[in-house]
Amino acid sequence: MAELNIVNQKNEVVGSRELNAAVFDVAIDTGYVHRVYASLALAQRAGTAKSKTRGNVSGGGRKPWKQKGTGRARQGSTRSAQWRHGGVAHGPKGESSFASRVNRKERRLAVRMVLSDALRNGRIMVLNTLDLPAIKTKSFIDVTTALATPSALYVVSELTREIELSARNLVGVKVVLDGQVNLHDLMKFDRVVLTEAALEKVEGNLS
Repeated sequence: MAELNIVNQKNEVVGSRELNAAVFDVAIDTGYVHRVYASLALAQRAGTAKSKTRGNVSGGGRKPWKQKGTGRARQGSTRSAQWRHGGVAHGPKGESSFASRVNRKERRLAVRMVLSDALRNGRIMVLNTLDLPAIKTKSFIDVTTALATPSALYVVSELTREIELSARNLVGVKVVLDGQVNLHDLMKFDRVVLTEAALEKVEGNLS
């Protein structure tokens, strides 16, 4: 079972902790992770693209020429799909859904795989607590500088107003609650910083 140092906001070691092997010692399957990630990414597509059919395009109310006797192909409207400025045949209708089914067990397994891989590559850090006395962006920057985490996902058990507002304008930093950890965020940021309390809950949710 892996053991990780616990540090404070000044990056000073204040203890150590054993990690749950069921969460942080899982063999990674890159193909599996990619499938789950792609499914989650597709589900975020709005699917609102919509084209105009011949009934939505203005004009074309008059038959362009008589049915017979002209030697040309019969035409009923200048707004048919084959005409310039005409409508689109079989285009998107603004009702598309790109979501594919991925159940909860699959999502949790993918998260465990990514967390295990992050631990093996030294990308996980455990913080004893994350506490800011006031709403001040510079205070949070001081924490990220001390921890050497310019790009990091911070996972906390309690999101105070001071932490939320101090971190929200920082590029490369995101603070989430332990129940909001997802595959997209874990793969987006270089480091994952968990408070001790959040780590307990993450292990309980995923094991």
